[in-house]
Amino acid sequence: MDRLTNTVRPYAWGSTTAIPRLLGVEPTGEPQAEMWMGAHPGAPSRLDRGEGGTALSTVIASDPERELGPAAVAKFGPRLPFLLKILAAGAPLSLQVHPDLAQAAEGFAAEEARGVPVDAPHRNYKDSNHKPELIVALTPFDGLCGFRPPLETAELLAGLGVDSLKPYVDLLHAHPEEAALREVLTAVLTADREQMAGTVAEATAAASRLGGPYAPYATLAHHHPGDPGVIAAMLLNHVRLQPGEGLFLAAGVPHAYLDGLGVELLANSDNVLRCGLTPKHVDVPELLRIVDFAPTDLEVLRPEGDTEEVYETPIDEFRLSRYVLAPGGAPVRLPAGAPQILLCTAGDPKAGELGLAPGQSVFVPAGEAVELSGTGTVFRATVVL
Repeated sequence: MDRLTNTVRPYAWGSTTAIPRLLGVEPTGEPQAEMWMGAHPGAPSRLDRGEGGTALSTVIASDPERELGPAAVAKFGPRLPFLLKILAAGAPLSLQVHPDLAQAAEGFAAEEARGVPVDAPHRNYKDSNHKPELIVALTPFDGLCGFRPPLETAELLAGLGVDSLKPYVDLLHAHPEEAALREVLTAVLTADREQMAGTVAEATAAASRLGGPYAPYATLAHHHPGDPGVIAAMLLNHVRLQPGEGLFLAAGVPHAYLDGLGVELLANSDNVLRCGLTPKHVDVPELLRIVDFAPTDLEVLRPEGDTEEVYETPIDEFRLSRYVLAPGGAPVRLPAGAPQILLCTAGDPKAGELGLAPGQSVFVPAGEAVELSGTGTVFRATVVL
């Protein structure tokens, strides 16, 4: 078992205070958006086995079966299949979707064949993997996720009283649900930018005045004035998670996190296609190929179980659970046989002999047994074998 040293990513949308507050350190004044725990090549965790700091990805590559276990290597290949993060949104993230496994493999191969550099700003696929993800709130957490039923969105848009939105209202009434959503999203993202900026400005003024269900979209527009993604975001469900509640995001589901601190677990990928709310590249044709236009019936996840509280998802590459250790409780022995990352978010528990403070984490190789003791909250990330 090894204590991890992790990288904090300073994306512009990150909170300046949430991660420092969790870690018990002074803010730097700069945004701190994500702390990555895992072996992703973009920012692998580091550990020390007596030879100085070594990237977890290097340790795993040197002996995959020892670190991950034969069963995990046989099922997922010789790399850690998940990436664990602490995510701190101080401003809205870009409106985005992720590809499924087949789409990612196809898109990655096509861009490789065209010779698009992997770090090019217009590159869509950084790798050939899919990126399903799970977010669990540590504080009240706001987000947008999946399409609202078109007739409900038509009512929401009509309530703004903006004449230039009426064609979208009509489309949402006139077609079957998925066709209606496809037509409206396509129209919004391909409209003349100057005209759309005017529509966004009118819609923003109305949303600010009306408040209530319009308030999240007014906030988006404050951060991204004139961005067509503000209108695209109005097609989506707004959700507020309370601490301990989670949300699973499957391939193709458009989403954006708005505000809050959470634990995120995802497949080990960095593939993102953006719909808006960003100055970055938006590939509309490729986006429309990936998006799932079925309206989403939001399901807020709550952990199930007694000692180990599990957030159930349909994904094998990752499994997230939570242990809430009460004062005076007996030590809890964790299952062995698969790689694990343990993350403390509250209290001062111990993993074996290693004391953990909030924000600290450890990597547990597949063959190593470990006990949790003390008091606090520990999230356990592993795989399904």
